Amino acid sequence: MHQEQRHPTHALLREKGIDQAIFGRRESITWLTGFAPPVQTGSNPFAAGNPILWYDRGEFTLIVVNQLETLATSFGDEPDGQVISYAGYTLDSPIVSSQNLLDAFHTIATIHTGRIGVERSFVSDLITGPLERSTIVDIDGWLEPLRMIKTEEELAVLRRNFALTDIGHAAAREAVAVGKREIDVWNAMHEAIQAAAGCRVPVGNDCIVGRRQANIGGWPEDYELHPGESLIVDISVVLDGYWSDSCATYYAGERSALQAKLHQTVRDSLDFVCSLLRPGAVCGEIDHAVREFIAEKSGYPVYPHHTGHGLGTSGHERPRIVPNSTDVLGEGMVVAVEPGIYLPGETSVRLEDVFLVQADGVEKLTNHDIS
Repeated sequence: MHQEQRHPTHALLREKGIDQAIFGRRESITWLTGFAPPVQTGSNPFAAGNPILWYDRGEFTLIVVNQLETLATSFGDEPDGQVISYAGYTLDSPIVSSQNLLDAFHTIATIHTGRIGVERSFVSDLITGPLERSTIVDIDGWLEPLRMIKTEEELAVLRRNFALTDIGHAAAREAVAVGKREIDVWNAMHEAIQAAAGCRVPVGNDCIVGRRQANIGGWPEDYELHPGESLIVDISVVLDGYWSDSCATYYAGERSALQAKLHQTVRDSLDFVCSLLRPGAVCGEIDHAVREFIAEKSGYPVYPHHTGHGLGTSGHERPRIVPNSTDVLGEGMVVAVEPGIYLPGETSVRLEDVFLVQADGVEKLTNHDIS
């Protein structure tokens, strides 16, 4: 699994004259190996930190805590990969997982070159012993351009996750009613997603009533839905290390004339941004065009957040559709777009769909009802 991702990584490192490297960023490791924390609680509480991936002239070694997490990946069965583990929790000795991780790393990291590529922001504690005498080359961010183009394997995982978000939205729409709380809608959505997935599934992002003063985003609380009130439901499903995303705005009863106008304006802007998603398009120019479209069409405040973002092993990754972004769209990129209009303390609307950029346009990957 994920050999398609490791091949261009190997080529990039060779091109830069780097024979050995250490990857410690969670998104990098998931992208290169398929390994991801298996449950909502995240990393094993006895782990020294994120897993570590050691690269040595085309071979990758994943270092994770204890046998249970070792079994969570098939990476070690692949020709260019192996998995080793270190002790986290033990009954008969103090918990010294940090030292155990260092010992495991130094067992396999035989230094052959004076130039070692390091995701320094994530693994600085490992730079001891022979590494201190090596030339450290910062490789933070090197994989981000490669991660923007999705493989067929990645797209299959993402499509599954988007189908789960669609199920969640259907349940949320059904649950919205006067007197229901934000958390009631959220629980109905989450239950439907986990029932369909057949396992525990981490879910984000927002579930907020329009009368909140900060009504752009936030966790669900015990705010009750008032008659005619708007409710933004923004859902990300995180499964097998990959993130989905999508957003709709629902209403408890009939929409007011103002809400209907806002909703239609945001729908029109979503259609507009979709028409701009083409290979070669510059993300900063797309962002400017969509903000201008909303300002000219409605005169209402333009949203104070991104127009869109990439998705993959992170919920927000390149390409970023934000002001002044120089990212250029290319075939195989997956981007979420989410314009909105917010009137603090009164009402708000945001709609979000996700698209696969293709040679002749886009394929919409989300199919929830945004009407």
